[in-house]
Amino acid sequence: MTAPRESAKEPKTANLTVSAGPKAASKAGDLVVPTRCTNCGSTHLTRDYERGELVCDECGLVLEEAMIDQGPEWRAFDAEQGAKRARTGAPSTLTIHDKGLSTEIGWRNRDTFGKSIPTRNRAQLYRLRKWQRRIRVSNATERNLSFALAELERIASSMGLPRNVRETAAMIYRKAVNRNLIRGRSIEGVVAASLYASCRQCNVPRTLDEIASKSRIGRKEIGRTYRFMTRELQLKLLPTKPADYIQRFCSELKLKGEIQTRANEILKLATERELTSGRGPTGVAAASIYIASVQAGERRTQREVAEVAGVTEVTIRNRYKELTEKLNLRVML
Repeated sequence: MTAPRESAKEPKTANLTVSAGPKAASKAGDLVVPTRCTNCGSTHLTRDYERGELVCDECGLVLEEAMIDQGPEWRAFDAEQGAKRARTGAPSTLTIHDKGLSTEIGWRNRDTFGKSIPTRNRAQLYRLRKWQRRIRVSNATERNLSFALAELERIASSMGLPRNVRETAAMIYRKAVNRNLIRGRSIEGVVAASLYASCRQCNVPRTLDEIASKSRIGRKEIGRTYRFMTRELQLKLLPTKPADYIQRFCSELKLKGEIQTRANEILKLATERELTSGRGPTGVAAASIYIASVQAGERRTQREVAEVAGVTEVTIRNRYKELTEKLNLRVML
């Protein structure tokens, strides 16, 4: 009898890869993907998912073949379909005291199939829900964060602030808690100050009066707490400019884009002449919008502009006189 012949083609192994990087695989089973071509040294590599190959764009050398696709096995043709088929939970967020990593038992008495839970099991579900709420808050720090972040979410929702502002405000508040800056101050005041600092940091300017109107804290206390936190946390915040308020004020006054452009031009001239230094940014912005609306023939009264900007009519008149006299603007009232 003759011995069976060995196959001329040896089987491939999963860890038989060549890496040009400085680090090699720490274990025999680790798969190291090349980051540089072994032939020409180029770093421009392309993955061909249909063939399962890693190809160099410069010389065409196939560095890897029969690669494993690490993506999902399903296909989605729009964002909504992809969100439905995704099997991951919600992303972690700083606006929840446990960063959204814990579980929560919903208040609806229904199971995963949408069927109503029998009455005999509802008492047990009520006890589970109650203890679930209790174990999510284990100490005083988490209890503080739970209350403060709920208050932050309430104020931000009522003001219509975007998600990045809320995340930044939550991060600032967490830093204040870690530095023990909350002691001796109200939680609502620190939350409002964090939100005001976050608005300035994310270039979504809101005045202290706007935040005070949605909060249960006065304007003076919010400003005092804000100055204390910026000094202790060393927050680098630039002063707000009148141009930051133009778009929002024009939108609330329902003015056209031409008026917004004209108001920005007036502000640019005023800045070059140094007429905005030492003046409140909202007052200068309101006066520029008032002048632009009159020049464009879509006049808004000083009272309407003052209500939107949160300033008095006297402030608008004073800024209006300064801008028209110093810039030689013709306004036909």
